[in-house]
Amino acid sequence: MSIAPPPTETASSADIDPAETTEWLEALNSALASSGASRGLFLLDQLQQKALELGIVPTAQPFSAYRNTIALDRQGAYPGNLAIEERLTAIMRWNALAMVMRANQAYGDLGGHIASYASAAEIFEVGFNHFFRGSADGQRSDLVYFQPHSAPGVYSRAYLEGRLSEAQLAHYRQEVGGQGLCSYPHPWLMPEFWQFPTGSMGLGPLNAVYQARFMRYLQARGLLDPQGRRVWGVFGDGEMDEPESIAGLTLAARERLDNLTFIVNCNLQRLDGPVRGNGQIIQELESLFAGAGWNVIKVLWGSEWDALFARDMQHVLLRALSRTVDGQYQTLGANDGAYNVEHFFRQDPAVQRLVAHMSDAEIDPLKRGGHDLRKLHAAFAAARDHAGRPTVILAKTKKGYGMGGMGESRMTSHQAKKLDEDALKAFRDRFALPMSDESVTQLQFYKPADDSPEMRYLRERRAALGGPLPLRNGASPVLPVPPLAAWGGFALQADGKEMSTTMAAVRMMGSLLKDPTLGPRIGKRSANDSLAWPNTVC
Repeated sequence: MSIAPPPTETASSADIDPAETTEWLEALNSALASSGASRGLFLLDQLQQKALELGIVPTAQPFSAYRNTIALDRQGAYPGNLAIEERLTAIMRWNALAMVMRANQAYGDLGGHIASYASAAEIFEVGFNHFFRGSADGQRSDLVYFQPHSAPGVYSRAYLEGRLSEAQLAHYRQEVGGQGLCSYPHPWLMPEFWQFPTGSMGLGPLNAVYQARFMRYLQARGLLDPQGRRVWGVFGDGEMDEPESIAGLTLAARERLDNLTFIVNCNLQRLDGPVRGNGQIIQELESLFAGAGWNVIKVLWGSEWDALFARDMQHVLLRALSRTVDGQYQTLGANDGAYNVEHFFRQDPAVQRLVAHMSDAEIDPLKRGGHDLRKLHAAFAAARDHAGRPTVILAKTKKGYGMGGMGESRMTSHQAKKLDEDALKAFRDRFALPMSDESVTQLQFYKPADDSPEMRYLRERRAALGGPLPLRNGASPVLPVPPLAAWGGFALQADGKEMSTTMAAVRMMGSLLKDPTLGPRIGKRSANDSLAWPNTVC
C-alpha cells in the first residue's frame, strides 16, 4: 500500500480496532504463505477495486512505499566481480574529476561538471559492464542516450579502453584545434564516438522514445531485425521537469515499447537547489510514469539498509523515511553519521531502537541505492526482462558523491569545478586510489597497468557485450535511385495539367511507394497522423 509523503495524509493514523487490523494482516500473510505473491497481489487488487466502487479512496496516492521495488529475496546473485567493479568505478570518478579541474585550471571558468557524473558513476558502470551491448560480430549495438553533464565519465572509460588518449582528456572542452573533447554528447563534433546529441535538456528522453518506436516500425516493415536491441536513456531528475522530457511518455506506453528503459538519476538537486525541496521527486516521478502506463522500479536504499528493513516489523523506519522531504534528505546527505543519528534516527524512539546497536561510524556508510551495484543490477535486469511496457528505473543518488564537505549533497555542488588539495586527498582516500600526494595535487590521470586485473576485467566485460560503446557507425547501404520517369513522369509530360505543390508531392510519393526497393522504406501516415505500422496494433 502507498505511504503518502508530507505535508498531508489521506487517512487517519489512529487504529481504532487493532485486533481487526491484526486479523486482516494475518489473513494476507496466510495467503502469501500458502499461494504466493501472485495471490496476494490479486487480493489487494480486488480490495482496491471494491474500495474504488465504494468511493472510499478517491484520492489514493499513485505511488508505492518509499523503498526498493525489488525485494532482497528477488534480487539474485551478482554476476560480476564487485571488488574490481568498485575499483573501476573509483578510477572513472577520479579521471572525470581531474579532467574538469584541469580544464578549469588552464582556462579559468571554462566549465564542465564534477558533481553530476559523481552521482551517476555506478549507474553507468552497471550498464557498461553488464547491459549496454556493442556491435561486434554483426550484432546491432544498443542505443544509449547519456545524461549530458556526465560526459566526462564516459570519456574516462574510453580512455581506459584505449579509445581516447591522455592528450584528448587534457583538452576537454578545448576541441578547436582538433585534439579536444566536446563538453556534451554531440555526433557532429565527434562523429565516430557519440551516437546521439543530448546536450539540450529534455531532448534526450523524447528522442529515446521515438528511437525505440522507430526500431519497432522498421521491424514491422521487415527492414531491420532488432536482435534484442534496446534503447537506454540515463537522465536527471531535474531534467524531467522539461516539457520535452515527458512529451512522449504516453506514446511509449501506448505502443508497448518494452525495448525502452529510462534510468532517472535522482540526486534530488538541480542547478540552483533541490528539485523538490518540500516534497519527494521520486514519488512524484513514480506517479507520473505509472500514470502514463510505464513499469516503475525504484532503487532507493543500498544493501547496508537490508538488515534494518528486515528488523522493522512495524514499518516505523519506512514511515519515517516516507515523511522526510528531499530538502531534509539533502541536509542529511551532506553530513556524517553522528548528525544523521541525532537529526533523523533519534526523532522517533521506535526508529532509534532499530539502530541502537549501531555506532555513528556504522551509520555513516548507509548509502543510497543508486550507489549500490547489486541493487542497480537487479533493477537493470528486471527492466530488460519486463515485457509489454517501457520501464523507468528511479535511482536515488547523492549529487557530488565522494566530494565530501566540498560538494556532496550541497547546494553548490552543480557549480563546483574545483576541489582544494585536502578535498582531493580525501577523495583519493575514500575510494582507495593508489596515487601519491604529488599525483593527486597535480591532477594526474590514473590508468592501471595493461595486464592488471582491472584492465583485463574491463576488456573482458566489453568483449562479452560486443565491443566498445558509445560508437557511431555512419555506414549505410546505398540504395539505387529509381529513374525519374518512374516517379516524376507526370511533370515531364508536355501537356501535363497544372497542380498544386501538395498534389505534386502526393503524386511523387505515391509513385515511390510502388518502387520495390524504396517503397517499404517510406513511412506511411494514418488518419490520426501517426506512423502506421503494418501487422501491429497502434
